[in-house]
Amino acid sequence: MAKSEILIVEDENIVAKDIQNSLEKLGYIVYGVVSSAEKAFNQIEEKRPDLIMMDIMLKGKINGIDAANIIKERFNIPVIFLTAYADDNTLKKAKIAEPYGYIIKPFKEKELQTTIEMALYKHEQDSLIRKERDIYQSIVVNRDEKDSIYVRSDYKLNRLKFIDIFYVEALKDYVVIHTFDNSYTTHTTMKEMLRILPTNQFVRVHRSYIVRLEKIYSIKYPELVIEGKSKVLPIGGLYRKELYSRLNLL
Repeated sequence: MAKSEILIVEDENIVAKDIQNSLEKLGYIVYGVVSSAEKAFNQIEEKRPDLIMMDIMLKGKINGIDAANIIKERFNIPVIFLTAYADDNTLKKAKIAEPYGYIIKPFKEKELQTTIEMALYKHEQDSLIRKERDIYQSIVVNRDEKDSIYVRSDYKLNRLKFIDIFYVEALKDYVVIHTFDNSYTTHTTMKEMLRILPTNQFVRVHRSYIVRLEKIYSIKYPELVIEGKSKVLPIGGLYRKELYSRLNLL
């Protein structure tokens, strides 16, 4: 398991050193120790740490709570608050920033480790939920018209008719939907595309490609050519039988 990198934002040198020693003793990598929010932003820009330990009562123009809000919006990195204050007013202000943990100084190493591991796990789960939400929001089925979908690309919804789609290409966490004169990259999966596209019109020919049957110009295994675009696509061995069963062969 890779060791988590942690940035400490603490303006009291003795306290910061104590936190650093505790983290390193627990096996974490201390990416850096800074004394202000502004320095923290620069460090985060340079290399994104996995987690940030943030003192609430930072000196300077930006306090720890405001800094945590900025980090959440700009960088999506989990923040754990460090504070010597546990009064209701401080807690109320801290909750607004939605931190992934809250540790009151002085603290025990086991408490520190538990809070960090819970924060990392919760952030990972939150990221997965956001990813799934983005996937299902990226393509909207046009239920009033059965011949098209709306694809979220370039910050807008684009209506695509099924008849205009030549092929779909997998690209890591995205797919690229190719038409005759354009391509639309959107955050979804091939599995979701197969669910949405009409099964009588499209077939998967490779783990990275789905094609519209009537757009196949020629086939010479292990490749096929897309009509109009003269695009050559591979045919995966696992998909060959399904492809051939969908063709009107003479």
